[in-house]
Amino acid sequence: MEKTFEASLAELEKIVSQLENGDLPLEESLKLFETGVKLSRVCRDRLTAAERRIEVLMKDGNGNLSLSDLPPDSREPTTDAPPIKRIVFGED
Repeated sequence: MEKTFEASLAELEKIVSQLENGDLPLEESLKLFETGVKLSRVCRDRLTAAERRIEVLMKDGNGNLSLSDLPPDSREPTTDAPPIKRIVFGED
C-alpha cells in the first residue's frame, strides 16, 4: 500500500534531520539522500495533484477560477471578523 502524503513527509523530515547531523558514513548518506529526493518528488507530485483537484472544484460555471467568501464555520462562535477567503491556485 502506498504511503500517505503525511507519512512520506514525516519520513523526508527524518532523513533531512539525519543528514543534517552529519554523523553518517558517506554511502549511507548517499542512500538516504537518494531516498529523500524520491520522497520529495512524491510529495511534490501529490501536492500538484491536490492543487489540480482544488482548481477543478473552484471553477465557476464559465470554467474560471473564482475567489468567493466562505460561510463561517458553524462549530466556531460568530465574530465580526471579515469572511474567510478561498485560496485560488492557478497560473497568472
